[in-house]
Amino acid sequence: MKVVTLNTLKELKAAGEKFSVVTCYDAAFSQRINEAGIEVMLVGDSLGMVLQGHDSTLPVTLDDMVYHTRAVKAGNSRSLIMADLPFMSDASLPILLENSARLMRAGAHLVKIEGDAWLAEGISHLTRRGIPVCAHLGLTPQTVNQLGGYKVQGRGEAGQALIKSAQELEAAGASLLLLECVPTELGRAVTEAVDCPVIGIGAGPDTDGQVLVLHDLLGITPGKTAKFVKNFMQDSQSIPDALAAYHQAVKNNDFPAPEHCFQ
Repeated sequence: MKVVTLNTLKELKAAGEKFSVVTCYDAAFSQRINEAGIEVMLVGDSLGMVLQGHDSTLPVTLDDMVYHTRAVKAGNSRSLIMADLPFMSDASLPILLENSARLMRAGAHLVKIEGDAWLAEGISHLTRRGIPVCAHLGLTPQTVNQLGGYKVQGRGEAGQALIKSAQELEAAGASLLLLECVPTELGRAVTEAVDCPVIGIGAGPDTDGQVLVLHDLLGITPGKTAKFVKNFMQDSQSIPDALAAYHQAVKNNDFPAPEHCFQ
């Protein structure tokens, strides 16, 4: 299998083909994810919840992210590695640049940052310095306290504002967009409104790619799971089988199904 780059994802979008993304935090799973053919691994600050046991992503530090990015890099042979910038790691432009550089030195191929149109300046500075960016819109877990919980975003007039933000961030240099917990119709509209690939999680079946948290995909997340989650271990004999089933379901546009989407 060929090495996946940002150009690979752009070519898949242009051809109307889907791609899959899954979170990863260590070398062993990195190898298994590569073998499954999954195009992108996200070293997510979700590790704060699934690995560290916190009730949000807010306690995750940049040192945590650097450590796990290095581990994922050690097991990688072909997938694109995207790493989250954790809470307040973009507090100022110099801090954003240095923290992003640390993640790239650890093995990331691009960084992901949560926010809205106000991210444009930082994205512009990063891309001019050779650091590709994925802009995370919609439900942004780092602002869960401000949002009042994990709720669907972008309904009504807020949807038009989100489309505009997506276009502004692409114009600023964002190479990818990630939409979380938005209505299916909005996921489709944003995907059609920008040229860069769009990754969805709870954003309907019409985005260019889909992402799930590894532990959700394997059915080992404690407590209640989100509506957009599917346990691929239920019909699989092994973890590699579950990863391959997820990848194929995304490729075939069988996942997400209507029951995983918001209207």
